Amino acid sequence: MSEPGGPDGAPGDARKAAPEPSGVDLARVALRAAKEAARARGDVAQQKKQARRGGLRSGARGDRRDPMALGAAINRLLTERGWEAPAAVGGVMGRWPEIVGEDVAKHCEPERYDEDERVLIVRCDSTAWATNLRLLAPTLVARLNEDLGHGTVRLIKVNGPGGPARRYGPLRAPGSTGPGDTYG
Repeated sequence: MSEPGGPDGAPGDARKAAPEPSGVDLARVALRAAKEAARARGDVAQQKKQARRGGLRSGARGDRRDPMALGAAINRLLTERGWEAPAAVGGVMGRWPEIVGEDVAKHCEPERYDEDERVLIVRCDSTAWATNLRLLAPTLVARLNEDLGHGTVRLIKVNGPGGPARRYGPLRAPGSTGPGDTYG
């Protein structure tokens, strides 16, 4: 004979079902569920609002609106605009005595850099120094490319000293280059 509450599931089953929440317990469960649903809705609404405003407004963590160091800002600007090579060559012009030596730097100075042709144009104060720099040009190109990156400077164009303006006679027409402009 089976016992009341045996495995056959007779009506006198000894297993007790969990009591259904009632009264205060039911109110607590309902309140907890409502809070979780409201939190979920609020999180979604907050995320949408932050996305419209451009992200978080404040906090301990850094974001894209935080101030950045001047060096980092300049590097980002150079990268965005594609000015890395001209800026690097500009740095070379500032460090010219270190690169070529004090003696050469006293007599030869860089004038400009042609980015399209990758040519550094240097002016010397005498023809002797211009000749000397022309002989040193391949070595200087190799040293500059080692410092700036391969292929930044392809050629160094050396100019000798510029002559004085030709002023012949007491009367001179504005814009005239002298007697040579009359004959061609």
